Amino acid sequence: MTVELKLSVNDVPIDTDYFVAGFIDHTVSGMMESLEDTGPIKELNLLVDGDKVTINLNGAVVRSNDFVNKIIKGTLLGMVSVLKGVKGAQKVNITLRK
Repeated sequence: MTVELKLSVNDVPIDTDYFVAGFIDHTVSGMMESLEDTGPIKELNLLVDGDKVTINLNGAVVRSNDFVNKIIKGTLLGMVSVLKGVKGAQKVNITLRK
């Protein structure tokens, strides 16, 4: 299966190698599949902007609660904060297409 991953932090595109792209894909996919009323990912746009988390899965907005938003935000900020060239991540946008 081919996965297209686009990652930007603070509106700056971040290049990812095979390992990082796969790690982000598997982590994000696992989080999305654990949510109620979601199915397999065909297209995902996940945005963390400050305290706001927006999930658009397969063309539909996925509602989530504060607990879920905090887990997603913490996980994404933790993952991208260690990437080369990333400092002070406030806004993270991940797009996956499978």
